[in-house]
Amino acid sequence: MPSDFKKLIAGLKRHYGEPALPPANGPFELVLWENACYLLPDERRAEVFEGLRRQVGLDPHKIQNANRDVLLALAKRGGMRPETRVFRWLEIARITIDQFDGDLSRVLTKPYAEAKRALKQFPNIGDPGAEKILLCCGVDHFLEVGLPLESNGCRVLLRVGYGRENSKNYGAQYRSIREELDGELPKSAAALARAHVLLRQHGKEICKTNGPRCEECPVSAMCAYYG
Repeated sequence: MPSDFKKLIAGLKRHYGEPALPPANGPFELVLWENACYLLPDERRAEVFEGLRRQVGLDPHKIQNANRDVLLALAKRGGMRPETRVFRWLEIARITIDQFDGDLSRVLTKPYAEAKRALKQFPNIGDPGAEKILLCCGVDHFLEVGLPLESNGCRVLLRVGYGRENSKNYGAQYRSIREELDGELPKSAAALARAHVLLRQHGKEICKTNGPRCEECPVSAMCAYYG
């Protein structure tokens, strides 16, 4: 049987403290945040993101008109394939200007499904990413769609008993986790966003794919995998 979600999140919060949400305001900045680096720690992601803020400006017109050498220097701090990263930043700016008159916050007034489709036009934004962005922006349809998850959060929830592992069909696995969470989620977007961050952090730091540090886990008593 699955563990109690509220108890799980409370145990993670006692261990990690109050979770830090992304230092990004609104959907445009959150899309940039998701594209700030590749396979690097969040500290490096924050460094690149704040570098964009200071040196260029988190504005689609400023990014579109920015010196390409400045963008490339920042992109190199974000890991592999910096040229691709610069291209993506420019695409994010172009789409925002061309389709939203430079104001991506307009998606927040659209019906939920339409807002998701709009965000999925951007580089590296799929269903979970679009749902997470809308959640962080306080859009109140989260109880209809469930908890946005990425690989770390999925792994944690599978190990404590939510959902069914399916190595051949990630989509089916993802849906099974969200189905078993139905009815257990917090009732506010802010609380759900914090839960998302805590699950991700736990998966990255302790509940790893290989060599999980179960002896250090603050919720091992709830964990079917550890048991």
